Amino acid sequence: MTEAVSRPTLEAVAARAGVSRATVSRVVNGGDGVREPLAERVRQAVAELGYVPNQAARSLVTRRHDAVAVVVAEPETRVFADPFFALQLRGISKELTAHDNQLVLLLTEGRDDHARVARYLAGGHVDGALVFSLHLDDPLPGLIHDAGVPTVFGGRPGWGGDTRAPGPGRPGRAGVNPGVVYVDCDNRGGARTAVRHLVDLGRRRVAHITGALDQTSAVDRLDGYRDVMGDVPGGSDPRLVVESDFTPGGGERAMRTLLDRCPDVDAVFAANDLTALGALRVLRASGRRVPEDVAVIGFDDMLPVAMEADPPLTTVRQDIEEMGRLMARLLLRGLSGGRDRAGTTADTPSDGAVILPTTLIRRASA
Repeated sequence: MTEAVSRPTLEAVAARAGVSRATVSRVVNGGDGVREPLAERVRQAVAELGYVPNQAARSLVTRRHDAVAVVVAEPETRVFADPFFALQLRGISKELTAHDNQLVLLLTEGRDDHARVARYLAGGHVDGALVFSLHLDDPLPGLIHDAGVPTVFGGRPGWGGDTRAPGPGRPGRAGVNPGVVYVDCDNRGGARTAVRHLVDLGRRRVAHITGALDQTSAVDRLDGYRDVMGDVPGGSDPRLVVESDFTPGGGERAMRTLLDRCPDVDAVFAANDLTALGALRVLRASGRRVPEDVAVIGFDDMLPVAMEADPPLTTVRQDIEEMGRLMARLLLRGLSGGRDRAGTTADTPSDGAVILPTTLIRRASA
């Protein structure tokens, strides 16, 4: 072990700058009322001594911890295997780092983890929370609400009506509470674009491999598929829809089911790129050519996943990293009293929802 090194104190900075301890405290904590020449002397003394404010003491003055909890409602095996989460976390981390805030990552695997996260948030360790990948029966929104922590959600929440998030005795309902702030992409519109493209190619037996239908993104993409296929003769065949779970393994299982049910399927819209990868493997193993026999479209445009697919994957692009960055911006703006310290790439409507556009990226699979 190395011995602890004595750190410069507030008193040492005051002595070097020739000012009072109270003046130094106001400058390092961002307070007002210090003339610029004195403030510059303090900043110079801080730099010369290498003074670092004690965060615990600073929090007592500013009532801010400069830390944000990022709560992902998935087990760690899923979070660290799916590049979607890496992209969203990268966007969040970039924005928080740019504003000298720490990211505290909290993952949930079961009910015990929910209670642990709730205790941590209620303990006053962070200024706010960013929460994503929620499932419809997830107790986290209610627990976070009860902890009194400012929150921005990633993805459209699946409750509404009540002024509070769902929790014990408060079941979720359809719609979204106008007071909830969240960032999402146009899942339904992106799905419609993908399926229209397949229909425009002349495909008529267009199947859909869904995501986990206890998540609103999967439900919205299924609705977009149905919007288009409802106008296609035979397009409402329920055998053409198979529920999956946003994973490559789930895509493989769903594709096998589709080929058993509907061997004449000529196109597949998969709920995300990883699901599409699984579908491509099964089609290749079954002797189907892509796109000649079966065209395939994914959703996300996660690089290099989509580019390295065989063949390269046509997909619906959503800006996952920007979604994470924007979530952090909105939270920081709320914590600063509505002053947008970072600027945003999209305005926040009165209902608190920011919906980012999607774009169809055409490659070789469709």
